[in-house]
Amino acid sequence: MPLSMPSEVFVTCAVTGSGQTQDRSPHVPRSPEEIANSAIEAARAGAAAVHLHVRDPETGAPSRDPALYRECVDRIRQSDTDVVINLTAGMGGDLVLGGTEAPLPPAAGTDMIGAEARLTHIADCLPEICTLDCGTMNFAENDYVMTNTPGMLREMGGRITALGVRPEIECFDSGHLWFARQLVEEGVLEAPALVQLCMGVPWGAPDDLQTFHAMVANVPRGWTFSAFALGRHQMPYVAASVLAGGHVRVGLEDNLWLARGEPATNAQLVARAVAILENLGVGVMTPAAMRSALGLRKGAA
Repeated sequence: MPLSMPSEVFVTCAVTGSGQTQDRSPHVPRSPEEIANSAIEAARAGAAAVHLHVRDPETGAPSRDPALYRECVDRIRQSDTDVVINLTAGMGGDLVLGGTEAPLPPAAGTDMIGAEARLTHIADCLPEICTLDCGTMNFAENDYVMTNTPGMLREMGGRITALGVRPEIECFDSGHLWFARQLVEEGVLEAPALVQLCMGVPWGAPDDLQTFHAMVANVPRGWTFSAFALGRHQMPYVAASVLAGGHVRVGLEDNLWLARGEPATNAQLVARAVAILENLGVGVMTPAAMRSALGLRKGAA
C-alpha cells in the first residue's frame, strides 16, 4: 500500500470509555465535571474532537444515564474552549450469556434496550458526531457479546441520520466495513461516511500492520477514516494511520500509560500525538477546520 499522508489531520481524544479502568489510574475521570474538564484540557492540548462516555460519579462504573451526558455536554459547551463533541451510542447492546452449559437466560451484566432508548442522549444533546458500532462481536470477556444486529443498525443509523448527527462508524473487523457499505448503498447512512478503525480489540481485528492495511483497503474511496490501537500501540498507530491517509485517536479509553509505570492524562496523550504529527510534517486541524472538512453541524441543543 503506497503512502498517502494527508497534509492536515484531526485528533480525537477518547476521554474515559466504558471499560473497567476507573480504579487502574487516578486520571480516569468519573463525574460529568471531571469528564468535561478532562475533555477541555485535551482540546487545549490539540484535540479537535472528544469522544465521550459517562460513568456513575460514585463508583466509576459505566453508565448510560442521559442526565449525566447532558451535564457533561453542557459543561463543555459553556466553557471557553471549542471542541467537536462525539458521543457514544454503543451502550445498551450488552449480552452476557449464562455459561457454556446454560447460556440462557442471560446473566448479570446484560443490558439490552431498543434503538430509541440507545439514542435518547443523542436526541437530547445533538452532538456533532455519535458512534455506530457496525457489527456484533465477541468482546474480550468470556461470555460477553457486543450485540448490534443488522436490523438494529439500520434503525439506529436511520434515526441518527434524521437527527442531523454525523455517525462515526466503528469498525472492529472487516465485515463491519462490509455492512457499513451496505448501509450507505441502502440510503440509511449518507456518503461519504466517517469510519473509525478499531485495531487490537479482543476479539476483533488484530493490530498488526498487515491487517490494518487490509482494513484501510476496504474503506471506500472518498470516505474519511481514523484509526486507533490499544495500550502501548496507541502512539505507533498515530503514525501508522496518518501514513495510510487517515486521522488519529488517542485517550484514556484506549491506553492508560504515558510510559511504563507512568499514568497518563488525556492532555498528555493528545500532546504526544500532536508532537508525532508535527514531527511528520502534518498539520493538526482545529475544531472549526474539522467541522468544515466533514460538513458537521455545531450542536447547540
